[in-house]
Amino acid sequence: MNLSHGLRRTQTILDRIVQVRSQKLACDKKIRSENQLLDQIKNTLEPCDFANVLLNGTYLTPKDSRIHLIAEIKRASPSKGDLNLSLDAPKQASQYCSAGVAAISILTEPDFFKGSIEDLSNVRQVIPDKHDRPGLLRKEFIWDSYQIIEARAFGADSLLLIVMLLEPLLLKELIQISRSIGMEPLVEIHDETELEIAINAGARIIGINNRDLRNFKEDLTIAERLIPLIPPNHIIVAESAIREFNDVERMIIAGADAILVGEALVKKELSTKIVQTFMGIEV
Repeated sequence: MNLSHGLRRTQTILDRIVQVRSQKLACDKKIRSENQLLDQIKNTLEPCDFANVLLNGTYLTPKDSRIHLIAEIKRASPSKGDLNLSLDAPKQASQYCSAGVAAISILTEPDFFKGSIEDLSNVRQVIPDKHDRPGLLRKEFIWDSYQIIEARAFGADSLLLIVMLLEPLLLKELIQISRSIGMEPLVEIHDETELEIAINAGARIIGINNRDLRNFKEDLTIAERLIPLIPPNHIIVAESAIREFNDVERMIIAGADAILVGEALVKKELSTKIVQTFMGIEV
């Protein structure tokens, strides 16, 4: 059963998130118009090449890293509850950057993940202005072009598009809108059907979520099964269920170009060694 504007009813937590997020989105549009956001973009720095940093790392990425890391800023989640409500987004981002992460994912959803669009702009302010700096990913539930323009206006280099949430035509349209303002999106899948939809829509960066949003079950074999099915010339990101060095090893062996790690980082007292463990560096 379809929702309006190309959204799909999923029978998962996504439906509830979209319902709540729709109300906030309507308010956001009244506070800050799309034209205001477009004007704001004129005064922002150009986005970095997100695909390139995922493949090649940044100027601070250790030479002995074996996989590139998207480190996440997340205070809570529907599946795990509160993780770290006192997390300081710019401070965490600075530590990630110094450790050599390829990118930083910022949860901007306020009700279920306790994030904000201001977290994104605050993080951008502490990231060095270099062409090979860490990329910034807006992690959000996106189905409206306004959200894409907002992401760019607040400093994002990329954004998340969830195949489970979007009808194929809308997914293709959102990918094209993202590229038109300089952002290559991360398109998230969970199974073979969603992979085919992502490829047909023209996705270049494909994220494989090892968490089933229908029951929150986590299983690294999802990425291990799907990665061999992805054609060459795509960038592969393994997401979720990566908590220790052995999990990183499995994703390296499976053929992922990068991994996205949140919970295992935000719940720890951060150190460079801990962050670099998730780059395949054994310490």
